[in-house]
Amino acid sequence: MSQEPVRLPRDRAEDHPLDPPPGLARLREERPLARMRYPDGHVGRLATGHATVRAIAADPRFSSRYELMHYPFPGGPDGPLPPAPPGDMTGMDAPEHTRYRRLLAGRFTVRRMRELTARVERITTDHLDAMERHGPVVDLIEAYAHPVPALMICELLGVPEADREMFTRRAAAVFDAEAPVEEQTAALTRLGEYVHELALAKRKHPTDDVLGELTRTDLTDAELAGVGSFLLAAGLDTTANMIGLGTLALLRHPDQAAALRAEPESADRAVEELLRYLTIAHTGARVALEDVELDGQVIRAGETVTLSLEAANRDPARFPDPDTLDLRRKATGHLAFGHGPHQCLGQQLARVELRVALPALFTRFPTLRSAVPPEEVRLRRNTSVHGVRRLPVTWDEG
Repeated sequence: MSQEPVRLPRDRAEDHPLDPPPGLARLREERPLARMRYPDGHVGRLATGHATVRAIAADPRFSSRYELMHYPFPGGPDGPLPPAPPGDMTGMDAPEHTRYRRLLAGRFTVRRMRELTARVERITTDHLDAMERHGPVVDLIEAYAHPVPALMICELLGVPEADREMFTRRAAAVFDAEAPVEEQTAALTRLGEYVHELALAKRKHPTDDVLGELTRTDLTDAELAGVGSFLLAAGLDTTANMIGLGTLALLRHPDQAAALRAEPESADRAVEELLRYLTIAHTGARVALEDVELDGQVIRAGETVTLSLEAANRDPARFPDPDTLDLRRKATGHLAFGHGPHQCLGQQLARVELRVALPALFTRFPTLRSAVPPEEVRLRRNTSVHGVRRLPVTWDEG
């Protein structure tokens, strides 16, 4: 007899807000591929084991197309999701996905992203200087975590210097989880219009940035603007929240922050462990295009499978003592950037930003600490990207 479908566990423990919802660990132990009931009544699957999530993400028998999926979170659309707009590779399969991926892959190489390191260092230094001039207390999200990746997106898209303050302000409004939906939607519309105008301008006068280079491909105007919006959405909110939540994790584990300060050359390994431990983009999804046998079960064609990346990255079968943050751990194989053909294209840029931003912050302010009690730190709740709303911090001056 088949077991009763589960609901997606979403509530994090109040005393362990950096950990995945406890229900995920229980499911991973008992049923790493469980039948799951979606808010609209659909019965699909929930994958929580590392090996299972990895296998599904790499299997071409599963689709990433939005319009085939059922939404796993309450409060979503009543009917089918709309198809991916032009440029949104996340919701596409081959050959459309392959076409976009090939156009962008050469512009996101490890070498090219490392070439941006000096620019990241300058941006972080500028904002750390501004924090020092301001003096404690500051909201780390507003002063540092958001503007650093926002300005790097400006670099990628070739946003003119005169427009960058406006661009980062509008981007902040789009990703303000506390703002009413209407305000977020309006901000998104305004930002989308700006990116479209920017793309058209670069069509006439190509530049050396990623968006400018793409004007010399076969992308249509709509696709060019769509890719620009996709890069903004994919590369800003995630990295900003990773800097914010990574800072919070290190503040709550002062021994690990001390290790990072003492061994800045270990930043590569430290960042991989923070990515694994936090897994801020915590959930993915696929749809079976045909019957697929996996883990001794048959996933039927048309079933949506929710991939719990955060549960997979805490799987003790893959990472010993997974609930411990250990910056010396070799965390290779984590799924924070996904896996398979849809693995995050901008992951190398995110790594560069994190490898610079986090050590620089704790080196500049060795006495950095939260300015409010732990229970007053405002986290994002029930959002697709985990993070911190506000993080007031202080430090000893002089």
